[in-house]
Amino acid sequence: MRRNIRLEDISDGKLYTAEDMVKADCRGCEGCSACCHGVGSSILLDPWDIWLLTRGTGKDFAGLLAEHIELGLADGIILPSLRMAGKEEACTFLDENGRCSVHAFRPGICRMFPLGRYYEDTGFRYFLQVHECQRKDRSKIKVRKWLDIPDLRKYEAYIFEWHSFLKLCERESEGLDGDSLKILQMYLLRTFYQMPWSGDDFYEEFYARLAQVKEKLGL
Repeated sequence: MRRNIRLEDISDGKLYTAEDMVKADCRGCEGCSACCHGVGSSILLDPWDIWLLTRGTGKDFAGLLAEHIELGLADGIILPSLRMAGKEEACTFLDENGRCSVHAFRPGICRMFPLGRYYEDTGFRYFLQVHECQRKDRSKIKVRKWLDIPDLRKYEAYIFEWHSFLKLCERESEGLDGDSLKILQMYLLRTFYQMPWSGDDFYEEFYARLAQVKEKLGL
C-alpha cells in the first residue's frame, strides 16, 4: 500500500540494507503491544504471510478469514489484512497477556516494525519510522537479525516481485469496467490466497503461480 508522505518526515533520513545496524531492537517488547492495536488495515498480508500463518496455525485461508483476517481494497486490489477486535482494536492474535501468539510465524510487516520499505527501480531498502514505536530505549541491531527471516535474499526478491506485480495489476485495471475489475480481483485473490499452498518451497510455488497468472492475463 502506497503512502503519500515524505520520507524525511517519518524517518531518520537514512536508508538501510539487511546488513546494516539500525536502532530498532526493543528487547522483546516486554509489557508493550501498542503497535498491535488499531492498525489492521495497514498490516496487509502478502502470499508468503498466508503460507506462513496457515502452516503455523493449522488453519486454512477460510479459517483465518473467519477469525483473524479481513479483506479490503488497497490501491484497487482486494487484499487481506490483520483483523482488530474489541474496544481497544487489538490484533486477534494477541493472547491474554498482550503477547503475540504467532510470533514465530508472524507476518513480514510485523517483523519489520518499526522499519518500513522504500522501493526503488530494482529493489528496496529499509527505513526507520521514528514516530511509530512508543519505546524510546531501543538499541541497535542488524536488520537481518531483526527480521528473522530464513533465506532473506529469496524473501526480498520475492517481496519486490510481488510489489511490482501489484503495481502492474493496478495499472492494467484502471481501464476495466466494474464487472471486469471484480473478475480480476477475485481471480488474484483465489490464485494467491484462497488456493492452498501445497509444498514446503513457497518461492517455487509462488513463481509458478505468478507465471501462470501473467500468461493468462497477457502481462
